[in-house]
Amino acid sequence: MAPAGQEEECVSGAQVIAEALKVQAAYAASAVGYLTGRPGVCLVVSGPGLIHALGGMANANMNCWPLIVIGGSSDRNQETMGAFQEFPQVEACRLYSKFSARPSSLEDIPAVIEKAVRNSIYGRPGACYLDIPGDFVNMQVKKSSVKYIECCSAPPISMAEVAAVSRAASFIAHSRKPLLIIGKGAAYAHAENSIRKLVDQCGLPFLPTPMGKGVVPDNHPYCVAAARSRALQGADVIILLGARLNWILHFGLPPRFRSDVKIIQVDICAEELGNNVKPAAALLGDVKAVTEQLFDQLNKMSWKYPSSAEWWKELRAKMKSNEEASKALSLRKHLPMNYYQVFHHVRELLPKDCILVSEGANTMDIGRTMLPNYHPRHRLDAGTFGTMGVGLGFAVAAAMVTKDRNPEQRVVCIEGDSAFGFSGMEVETICRYHLPIVIIVVNNNGIYSGLDQDTWKEILKLGEPFVCIPPVSLLPNAHYEQIMSAFGGKGYFVQTPEELQAALKTSLAGKDVPSLINVMIDPQSDRKQQDFHWLTRSNM
Repeated sequence: MAPAGQEEECVSGAQVIAEALKVQAAYAASAVGYLTGRPGVCLVVSGPGLIHALGGMANANMNCWPLIVIGGSSDRNQETMGAFQEFPQVEACRLYSKFSARPSSLEDIPAVIEKAVRNSIYGRPGACYLDIPGDFVNMQVKKSSVKYIECCSAPPISMAEVAAVSRAASFIAHSRKPLLIIGKGAAYAHAENSIRKLVDQCGLPFLPTPMGKGVVPDNHPYCVAAARSRALQGADVIILLGARLNWILHFGLPPRFRSDVKIIQVDICAEELGNNVKPAAALLGDVKAVTEQLFDQLNKMSWKYPSSAEWWKELRAKMKSNEEASKALSLRKHLPMNYYQVFHHVRELLPKDCILVSEGANTMDIGRTMLPNYHPRHRLDAGTFGTMGVGLGFAVAAAMVTKDRNPEQRVVCIEGDSAFGFSGMEVETICRYHLPIVIIVVNNNGIYSGLDQDTWKEILKLGEPFVCIPPVSLLPNAHYEQIMSAFGGKGYFVQTPEELQAALKTSLAGKDVPSLINVMIDPQSDRKQQDFHWLTRSNM
């Protein structure tokens, strides 16, 4: 209370919110949850604004990334009256978040924000929603009645049961065909040093999931990504480190996996243990801490998987075969280029420490195999939810993080043309904030496949486009690079390997100006039909 005779200072709802964010989450406001381990904060307006954010909340929840969305809402005294943009926001967000709440008063705002921050990073990370009614913004309360809460501590580190670790180590030591699968949960847990030590000391073949790439460098001799299918089908013991047996790993079921495979599952979330396949050993805890436990146990046993094992011979033979096939596609001289040619030339010029953002259909899938990662948390893509349209937003966030941490680090965003269409106008944001992002659009005139210009014109002779043109086809030879040029960035339209190399060299050298390289490829280019397509073309 204020001393007698003095009027107590008052603060508005907007001030309370701002102050609470300074204490609890302002340090994470410009960061990406996955890259920093702290929640990013997204402010949205009511109704449609919040609804547009639901996709991002769902994506964060599915990827297990910390995020806080703060949404304005209609005044409380107008509820059920048809207020401007009135919508049941708290209830709607419960389907897309770990925590969804509206503070009951201005005094409660700091406590609710602290709880949202804590929920977003504790246990399995995810999205949280805070609802702020419009009448809160100009409402005033006595400053002394607001209870500001200290920032929550870092998430506690949990370790697996000793008996479970011993059982898991025994299964590994007796395996004939072991396989380590590294998920993005391992990357988020900063477990790279522990996992690298486990791989090196124990000689384990490992397979990274898309965003698990780089936890152990892709060029490590024990990486079997080039023989992914063979590794999954043949392994008799699989150690899952922060990876889930969902669609990305074919649910852990036959025929992609052996019916008698023993799964050793390491996860921070108890509810995840046993999903789709009952694990032979379930290790609940922080991936980094549990990996250390596993390493210590195997080290006590002096166990190392022999490099001369038949399993290694089988995997290396398959890797060699697949790599030779990809190399043959990469070195072809035909025009227009195929995916492999494009990625071959891009790979030769990319800095090893760049952050790669990738989305699209074939662009993302083939790019994952052709573009290596050497560092953890250096690849962002459509993720567990398979969300398209995330690429440029991810690139903006990554560029803001690198600007603070390592201004010399480059962000390269590689998009399919259809994926670019979801969020292409974010180019304006990139130019407005002078973010030197390099965007490469791999343009095949469609979704999965398109039509070349001559075929397009011939088909149009048959009738109206909505009747004759395949729905997956886009306008041929669209000049996406002109969008970048329109906002002051550099745009390049390339059709040959030489043009691609020249444009990429120039773009990477420019540290202050963003660029977009629009790379035209064969509209029928694919990963399987490609051989037959080129044979047909060359004989015509």
